[in-house]
Amino acid sequence: MKLARVWPTTAAATAVLTTLALATACNRGAASEDDRPTIGIDVPRSDSDFWNSYAHYLRKDIRTAGVDDLPVTNSQNDVTRLIANVEVLQKTGGAEAIIMAPQESGAITSTLDTLADAKIPVVSVDTRPDEGDVYMVVRADNRAYGTKACEFLGEQLDGEGKVAEFQGALDSVNGRDRSEAFARCMKERFPKIRVFELPTGWKGEVASAKLRSLLAQHPDLSGIYMQAGGVFLQPTLELLEENGLLKPAGEKGHITVVSNDGIPQELDAIRDGYIDATVSQPADLYAKYAVYYAKAAAEGRTFKPGPTDHDSTIVELPNGLEDQLPAPLVTKENVEDRSLWANSVPR
Repeated sequence: MKLARVWPTTAAATAVLTTLALATACNRGAASEDDRPTIGIDVPRSDSDFWNSYAHYLRKDIRTAGVDDLPVTNSQNDVTRLIANVEVLQKTGGAEAIIMAPQESGAITSTLDTLADAKIPVVSVDTRPDEGDVYMVVRADNRAYGTKACEFLGEQLDGEGKVAEFQGALDSVNGRDRSEAFARCMKERFPKIRVFELPTGWKGEVASAKLRSLLAQHPDLSGIYMQAGGVFLQPTLELLEENGLLKPAGEKGHITVVSNDGIPQELDAIRDGYIDATVSQPADLYAKYAVYYAKAAAEGRTFKPGPTDHDSTIVELPNGLEDQLPAPLVTKENVEDRSLWANSVPR
C-alpha cells in the first residue's frame, strides 16, 4: 500500500500566510473610513494541516465579518516571534483587538499585561493562557479529548494491551489537559492497559523517532493515541507501513489508532481503515468565533457564563471567559457526516 500525500489546501494556506507583509499595516488603524474595528491576527504555525485549515476559514470569515483586518502574521510555533508580531500589530498597525493562539500558554503573560494596559482585548484560540487577561478563549474541552480517546481505545482493546501516547507539549494547556485526562481515564477504567507516554513537543519527527524505538522494544504494541493528527498522522502511517504494521481495521495485526484534530487526511484514513477514530477540533468554528468575539470586544460588548446560541457553553476562568465549542468523536460510523468541517473544506 502506497501512502499518498494530499496537501493542496494546506500548501495554499501556507503560501498566502507567508507572503503577507507587515509593512502594509503602517497606514491602517482604528480610524478606518467606515469606522469598522481593526483586528490583528497571528496564526501559530504553518506546518500543521489543522492550523492551515483554520487559516483558510479565517480568510473566509474576515471577508464577511465587517472588520478591517491587518496583514496576518505567523509566529511559526515560536513564542518570541509571537510577542514581536503582536507588538507590531499593536504599535504599528493600530489593532483594536488581537486574535492569537499561543502555543506556550505560560510564556505570554507579560504581553497580555501590556495589551491590557493599552486596553486592547485579546481572543485566544485553542489555547488558554495560564495568566494574563483574555477577553475570550475560543476552545473546545481538551480534557474531553483525552477522555474520549481513552474510552475508545480501551473499549476497542477490550481493556488490555499496550498503547503509545504521543503527548503534546506539556508546557501548553492543551498538552497538559489531554495528557492528564487520558492518564486518569486509563488508570480508573482500564488498569490492565500499559500506556507509554511519549512527549513530543507537538513535533511529528519526534513522535516518529520515539515510536520507532518503542516498536523495537514492544513489537506487540496494540494502540496509539495521537494528540494532534495534523502533525503526527503522516509520519505515523509512514512508519507503520515501513514496518509492515499498517493493516486496516478488522485485519489481524491492526494497531488501533485514535487521534485529535479531525483534518481531512484523518477522515480519509478512517475511511481506509488505517486509523479508527479522531476527535474533530472545529477549525471552522475556531475561526468564526475568534473573529466574532474580536469584533465584539472592539465594539465594547460583554458576555456572561452560560449556554450560547451555537451549541456551546461559556465558562468563567480566573483570567477571563472561555467558549467551549463542541468537538465530536469521528469513527467509521459517522465519517461521512456533512456537518464535519473536514468534509466541506476545499481540497
